[in-house]
Amino acid sequence: MSNLAQVYQKQVVPSLMKQLGLKNSLAVPKVEKVIINIGLGEAVADGSVIQKTADIISKITGQKPKVARARKAIAGFKLREDVPIGLVTTLRGRRMYHFLEKLFKIVLPRLRDFQGVALSSFDGRGNYNLGLAEQIIFPEVDFSKIDKIRGLQITIVTNAGSNEKGKLLLAGLGMPFEKKT
Repeated sequence: MSNLAQVYQKQVVPSLMKQLGLKNSLAVPKVEKVIINIGLGEAVADGSVIQKTADIISKITGQKPKVARARKAIAGFKLREDVPIGLVTTLRGRRMYHFLEKLFKIVLPRLRDFQGVALSSFDGRGNYNLGLAEQIIFPEVDFSKIDKIRGLQITIVTNAGSNEKGKLLLAGLGMPFEKKT
């Protein structure tokens, strides 16, 4: 069991049961999955971009990403149907907790002028969206071997049901939220 999964079981669950007034530990909100998404519009012109970026995502997540393809043709973007345009990886279980621990403790503090993640990025149901401008902040990425700096989108899906419960859950797990002044 990863360290963050143990923290969830031993510290976060009892704390949330007390804060939310729950009697059953199974009613406590939990993280269900983490989705990492990279849009690769330049893959329309250069097909090798998909493989290079897939290798980087595999190193970051420990799991091979799925290729996202265009659903319909859009002439203005020179895009045809079924052309690869992105990569998606869904993490659950042990890999999810390992990735979240790395994100909270190593990656986010490495950001320049980091003051915490925004509280406004919740979706109303307790899920959190985080956009990173560059993939080179992950320790597995070798800066000398990448061809271009690309951003990625991280979605943390919870079963919290509300932003308040989702914030309590993620803060308990160690997500560094911004301090209100």
